[in-house]
Amino acid sequence: MTFEAALGIDVGGSAIKGGIVDLATGEIVGDGHTITTPRPATPHAVAAAVGEMITHFHWSGPFGMTVPAVINEGTIRTAANIDPSWIGTDIEDVLSGVTDLPARALNDADAAGLAEARYGAGAGHRGVVLVLTLGTGIGSAVIHDGRLLPNTELGHLNIDGTIAERLAAGSVKTRDGLSYPTWAARLSRVLGECEKLLSPDLIVLGGGISRDADQWLHHVRSSAPVVPAALGNTAGLVGAAMVSHSSLLLPR
Repeated sequence: MTFEAALGIDVGGSAIKGGIVDLATGEIVGDGHTITTPRPATPHAVAAAVGEMITHFHWSGPFGMTVPAVINEGTIRTAANIDPSWIGTDIEDVLSGVTDLPARALNDADAAGLAEARYGAGAGHRGVVLVLTLGTGIGSAVIHDGRLLPNTELGHLNIDGTIAERLAAGSVKTRDGLSYPTWAARLSRVLGECEKLLSPDLIVLGGGISRDADQWLHHVRSSAPVVPAALGNTAGLVGAAMVSHSSLLLPR
C-alpha cells in the first residue's frame, strides 16, 4: 500500500467495520469487512477482534479505530455507551500490544465529523463546521478550518431539564412515535443551543435518519445553513483511517 491508503476500523455496538481508505478521495478501496462485536465488549476482547481485522486485510502499517467514548491521549475517559471496563484504559497501547502496529483511537462522532469535513458535506467550507450524528444518541464533532476540537459531547447538553440526545436523537423519533415535523422541532431546539455556544458556519446532520432528510430537513429551523451528511455509514471508518496519519490532523 502507498501512503495514500490507510486502514480504518469503526467499533459499533453490534458490529466492528473495517476498510482500506484512499486518503486522496475518502473512498473505500475494495471490499470492507465486518466482525460481530464481542460480548462482553471489553477492551481486550475488542482488541482481539481488531487483530482479526488486521489479519483479514494483511495490514502492516499504522491504523485508526473509533470508540464511542471521550478519549484523551489514547486513554478512555467515559463509558456512556460501552462497557465500564474501558474507563482508564490506554486503548492505543492495548491495540498496539495485540497487533504490533502503531494504533490511534478517536471518538466515533469526531471520526465521522473529520470525514464529512474533508470529503463529505463539509468539504471546502471554512470556519466552524458542526457535525451531529443522530442515532441512538447524538454525537458531535466541531471542526474549525479543517482542524478538530475533540470530545465535545454536545448530545449531553441540558435543554430545559432534558438531555439533548433524549430529546432529539434519531432513536427518539421511533421510540416516541413522533411525526417528522414534531421531531424536527425538537432537533431545532438542540441546534439553537449549539448555535448559542459555537456560532457555526455550517451544520451537517448525519446518522441513519439523514437518509430521509428530504422528509424532515425543511422543517428544521437554524440560523446557520443545515445540510445532510454525505458519507453515510462509512464516515466513522473513513475518519478512523484519517487519524492514522498525523499529516491530516493536528499533532498530539
